[in-house]
Amino acid sequence: MKKILSICLLGVFTAFTASAQYQNTTIKVGQKAPELAYQNPDGKTISLQDINKGRYVLLDFWASWCGPCRLASPSVVKMYQEFKDKKFKDAPKGFTIVSVSLDRNKDAWIKAIKDDHLSWPYQMSDLKAWQSEAAEKYGVRFIPQAFLIGPDGKVIGAYNSPEAAKEALQKFEK
Repeated sequence: MKKILSICLLGVFTAFTASAQYQNTTIKVGQKAPELAYQNPDGKTISLQDINKGRYVLLDFWASWCGPCRLASPSVVKMYQEFKDKKFKDAPKGFTIVSVSLDRNKDAWIKAIKDDHLSWPYQMSDLKAWQSEAAEKYGVRFIPQAFLIGPDGKVIGAYNSPEAAKEALQKFEK
């Protein structure tokens, strides 16, 4: 039993160390955010570019099977509730979150959205898990991972967790 526990702890430590040291070099602050257009849980294609017009967007990469993502969900929900109705400089439409799921199983994805109370309207996925075109475009090698995009469509920051963007977002409040 001690051996199993030790192996589990070593695995968790290694995963956290690797993600803490990983620097995403695909996306640069100031660059135009690559377009994403994928289906939502209802099968309708939604576009990051359309959603982004006139608002700040937290682009959140996650999955239903990702333990750290699910543990982060309550703080992401809290962040959404805190900022969704606030006024922001140069963003007449305010703030929202676009969640990009790296799931393969649509039912598990939809269940996690419901179970974690991810109440924002913008959920998308190509249901290709780690072969996701969105993950490739954004250089996502671990999740959770997030990007803050300004109302001009440019990347403001890249974060190892969605809630890490909170401080940057506060700077743009009116």
